[in-house]
Amino acid sequence: MKKFIIKRLIISVFILIIVAFVIYVLMRCLPTSYLEQVARQKSMQPGSKSFEEWMAQLSATYGMDKGIIPGFIAWCGKAIRGEFGDSWKWTVPVVEKFNDCIWISFIMGAISLVLELIIAIPLGVIAATKQYSKTDYAITVIALAGISLPTFFFASLLKLLFSVKLGWFDLGGLIGRNYEQLSAAGQFMDRAHHLVLPIVTLTVISVGSLMRYTRTNMLEVLNADYIRTARAKGLSEKKVIYHHAFRNTLIPLVTIVGGSLPGLFSGALITETLFSIPGIGFVSYQSMVAGDIPFSMFYLVFLAILTLLGNLISDILYAVVDPRVRIA
Repeated sequence: MKKFIIKRLIISVFILIIVAFVIYVLMRCLPTSYLEQVARQKSMQPGSKSFEEWMAQLSATYGMDKGIIPGFIAWCGKAIRGEFGDSWKWTVPVVEKFNDCIWISFIMGAISLVLELIIAIPLGVIAATKQYSKTDYAITVIALAGISLPTFFFASLLKLLFSVKLGWFDLGGLIGRNYEQLSAAGQFMDRAHHLVLPIVTLTVISVGSLMRYTRTNMLEVLNADYIRTARAKGLSEKKVIYHHAFRNTLIPLVTIVGGSLPGLFSGALITETLFSIPGIGFVSYQSMVAGDIPFSMFYLVFLAILTLLGNLISDILYAVVDPRVRIA
């Protein structure tokens, strides 16, 4: 296992370099640029230099006057030292802006993922064990409703019902009006109160697909020959389902859980925008629209690292979940 992990890490480094280069090329080819906006604004000031002169000066300042390959090598050299520069749009160090907004999205994503697993997996197993029953049909309808609901529609519905009609929650934002006057515990509860509706939105929207996926895989396992053999031996139905069948259902679920690692840090653009949550999804979108290459490069390469790490974790968990899986 150690040799496998070391081998995968070495391969991941080469993959990461290729992915980072592709991202860098795409960033350099963005149709909009924050530098162009700044150069245009400065050139319109009385007695100022021309747009071309300002563009040349700003490009030299931020290293954009180099070719793609020299520029990428220079970026890699700084990235290895932990220097990612300043965000062009937010005018603060990239890491500082990233640290300010990432944890909000991470908390929302982590809580919604835990709720998704707690809700979807048991309901999927129940639907599979009671196939074609009223329970199965009810769970299927709920799952299809969750899959079909657009995020913006469901979030707007929650805001209309719980914010406008009932007044239980604020329409948006991360903190309330009296946040500064509250104690530490009160501030924590105020933030948690504002995250309830966004977390409910993320959970309901994503729970349906995992529920259907669990049901489908559970049905395939229940129809296997070894399950019929276990029942023929006189084992209880509970032991057949949860000891024999469910463990084999976990194998494809591990792939989903491992692949969800980047999602914990990628944010939810639509949900964060609708609820006015300053998370990483909204911030990264604004950065890309403004042509903020330093922040966009750091964010996208960070997601690439998490994707490679998630795949490695999934491969390792295969051996944990299924003893038959061994790496020679």
